[in-house]
Amino acid sequence: MSSSSQARQRINALLDENSFVEIGALVTARNTDFNLKQEETPSDGVVTGYGVIDGNLVYVYSQDASVLGGSIGEMHAKKIVRLYELAIKTGSPVIGMIDSAGLRLQEATDALNGFGEIYLKQVEASGVVPQITAIFGACGGGLALIPSITDFTFMESEKAKLFVNSPNALDGNYKEKCDTSSAKWQATETENVDVVTDEASLYAEIRDLVSILPSNNEDGDTYQECSDDLNRACENLDGATADPSIIARQISDNGVFFETKREYAKDMVTGFIRLNGATVGFVGNRTAVFDENGKEAEKFSDKLSAHACNKAAEFVNFCDAFDLPVLTLTNATGFGTTKCDEKHVAKAAGRLVFALANATVPKVNLITGKAFGSAYVIMNSKAIGADVTISWPDAQVGTMDANLAAKIMCDGKDAETVSKAAAEYAALQNNVKSAAARGYVDEIVEPADTRKYVIGAFEMLFTKRDERPAKKHGTV
Repeated sequence: MSSSSQARQRINALLDENSFVEIGALVTARNTDFNLKQEETPSDGVVTGYGVIDGNLVYVYSQDASVLGGSIGEMHAKKIVRLYELAIKTGSPVIGMIDSAGLRLQEATDALNGFGEIYLKQVEASGVVPQITAIFGACGGGLALIPSITDFTFMESEKAKLFVNSPNALDGNYKEKCDTSSAKWQATETENVDVVTDEASLYAEIRDLVSILPSNNEDGDTYQECSDDLNRACENLDGATADPSIIARQISDNGVFFETKREYAKDMVTGFIRLNGATVGFVGNRTAVFDENGKEAEKFSDKLSAHACNKAAEFVNFCDAFDLPVLTLTNATGFGTTKCDEKHVAKAAGRLVFALANATVPKVNLITGKAFGSAYVIMNSKAIGADVTISWPDAQVGTMDANLAAKIMCDGKDAETVSKAAAEYAALQNNVKSAAARGYVDEIVEPADTRKYVIGAFEMLFTKRDERPAKKHGTV
C-alpha cells in the first residue's frame, strides 16, 4: 500500500463515513532545484480537506510520507495555511495528522518561510477554533512546534516520534540509552502530549474529544440532551477523594470524562465532563491512582508541584478561551518540596493563580479533603474569584495541619499541651464550618449529593457576566 493511500485512509478512519471532501488535490511543488522537477510530488505531500465528526464540520490535513518523506515545502505549507484560513472563517476545528521528515531541504528558504506561515495561522486560530494534532510518524525539529502551539496532541504508541533534537543529538545521550522522541517519554516527561494509544483507538479518542468541545470560541450550542438523572446520588464518592478522575466519572452525565495530559504530572487531573448536557472543564489535586481492583497503584504527595500547576493553568486558559465553565476539586496542603519544584513552583503557581483569577467563565470549587495554606488559596478559592465554593463535611480548611500548628504555637511545652492545642486548633480553625462562618464556603453538602449541587451551581451561573479593566492582555 502506498502511503498516499495511507494518508487518505487515516482521514477516512477519523471522519464520518464518506464525508471527506478534498481541497487542492492537484497542487504540486514549484521548485526546480536539485532536479525536484523530475520527481512526482502528488498533492505536494499533504492531503487537505474537510468532513464531519458526529455531524460537526472539521478541517483535516494528513501528511503523505510517500512524497519526499512528507517533508514540508512551499506548496505543502500553503495548503495547510489555506485550510486554517477556512477554519477561522467558518469557526471549525483543525486536525493535523503528522508523518513527516521535516523541512524539505531542496526548497531551502521557501520551506522555512512555509513553516513560519503555518505558525502564524496557528497563532491566529489559537483561542478561536480548537486545534488538534495527531502524530503517526516522525515530527521533528521545527515541526515539533506545530503540536506545541495546538491545543491537544495525540501520539500513536509505537511509530510516532516527537522531538526537537533527535535522541542521538543530545549531549551524553543516544536512542538506546533513552529514546526522548518516544511517545512514552514525551507523554510522561513533557507537557506536550494528551493521549498515547494504538492507531485504531486514537481515531476514537479524537472523535470523543471533538464531540465534547465547542466548534469555536463563540459556539454556545455544544449542549446535548441530558439523559442522566440530574439528582442522581453518587454513593461512597468520598472514598475517591485521593483520585478526582474517579469523582469526575461519577458526577458526569453517563460517566463521560475525557482526561487530558493523562501521563504528565499525574498529581493534577485535568479533563472535560458533561453536567446537564453542557461541557465543563474539570481540574483536581490527585494523591493516588487506583488499579481496576481498587488497590493503590501510584501515590503522590498532597503538595502542589510546579508541573501540576503548569498543567492546570494551561487547561484553565483553554476553558476560558472557549467559554467552558470550570470545576475545581481542592485537596492540597502546600507546595512541592523537591529541588526542581523550588526552581519552578513559584512561577508555575503564579501562572495558575493568573489563569483562574483571569478566567471570566463560571467557576465552582469543591473542597474534598485538606485545603491548607497558600495551596488552598491558589486552587480556585473565593479569594481569587471562585463564584461558588462547596465543601464536603469532613473537609478541612485552614492555614496548616493542626498538629504542625500546635507544635509551633506551643514550642517548648509538654506533649499533652501540644496535643490538646492540636485538637482545639482542628476544631476551631481547620473545621470547614469555621470557613463557612466567615463566608469562604457557601455550602456544605454530603458527598452523595455532589452531582446535584454542582449542576445547580452551574445552572445558576449560566448567565454570568464578568467585566475586567480594559487592557491588551496580562503578562504572567
